[in-house]
Amino acid sequence: MPVFSLTSRRRATLAALAERVLEAPDLSGLTRLLTVELRRALGAESANLLLWDRRLESFENLAFDEAGRLRRQRPPGGSPKSPRTRFLVSEGELVETSPDAANEILVPLLARSGLAGMLVLGPVAGRRRPITDQEARLVSLIAARAALALENFAYQKELIETERLAALGTMAGMLVHDFRGPMTLIRGWAETMLEGDVEPREVAARAQAIVDAVDRLERMTGETLDFARGAEKLVLRAVPLGVLVADLAAGIQQELPGLTLERDFELPGGRRGSIDVDKIRRAVSNIAANAREAMGGSGRLHFSARVESLAGRDGAREHLVLLLADDGPGVAPGIRERVFDPFVTLGKKRGTGLGLAVARRFVEDHGGHLELVEGIGRETRGARFRLSLPLDPVDERPR
Repeated sequence: MPVFSLTSRRRATLAALAERVLEAPDLSGLTRLLTVELRRALGAESANLLLWDRRLESFENLAFDEAGRLRRQRPPGGSPKSPRTRFLVSEGELVETSPDAANEILVPLLARSGLAGMLVLGPVAGRRRPITDQEARLVSLIAARAALALENFAYQKELIETERLAALGTMAGMLVHDFRGPMTLIRGWAETMLEGDVEPREVAARAQAIVDAVDRLERMTGETLDFARGAEKLVLRAVPLGVLVADLAAGIQQELPGLTLERDFELPGGRRGSIDVDKIRRAVSNIAANAREAMGGSGRLHFSARVESLAGRDGAREHLVLLLADDGPGVAPGIRERVFDPFVTLGKKRGTGLGLAVARRFVEDHGGHLELVEGIGRETRGARFRLSLPLDPVDERPR
């Protein structure tokens, strides 16, 4: 192939990479573009991306392992020194700085706030000067845009860390506040049980009160951990829908005494769904627990289940639709729009306000939807939550 054609193709590839740098979705994508695609475009033997850590004032090496996962490694001793190379790309020019050094190219990644990192490109076989002046200008453009992307990634990370710390601080404050009540109750009942003149029946009642308080603390801790961990991998398994909703109903009655459950299930026989049963059980339980508390510890909970065809981005698709409606006072108009936000407690005296936030996260992890719906006709009292989970097409569902 003529040298002119090869050089033209190389410049075209570099120009295309320069356009793609700012579109890199994350640090892994940017690293792959710089260390794999740019290396191939230049015909370099190697490419090494060094990320500058301002806090530790040292570099860390970014590279992919054999499984294709991005790994970050610090040099021994955390040395802040940059590598010594023969060539340097500076302001669009290729400069020979150390003739006796390794035949590599150092490309600084300079952002608005300073050094973001550097790229070290290995030797280019068969060329006295590893890249031409035109290629140097394109490499410099790629470096400038890569530095901007690295700076944006760093700002995003700092923002996320700041928001996480703020959320954890709020969460800790909520837990301290909400734990105080149950802990006071536990201590009070335990101290009275030490009295010698307490009748056995009263001891049993106070012991049960302690157990109930501990259960409350366990549920609150579980909700907090679920919220803090974020979305986790679903453990899907094909389950008959009839068996699933029967299991959900049994769980409500077992875990939440005081609720009178009214069932209304109309499900096609044999229909299955790929569902993480534990997470959906937790979502339904959180909704039911809120209903019981809103009704003062006891009351009716209507639980219906249907398979409905719902419109979506890719057309209509069958969903398992669950409706849970209670006879409580309902959700105040002022907080209906925020009912699924973390730490919104619906005016309750107990709880972290995470139950519905966790329930929505679990449902959305399935690609489903959880919403607070208005009552129709006489059914206007209480809160009504509608949960929909997409189902596999009938001819493709697991058997």
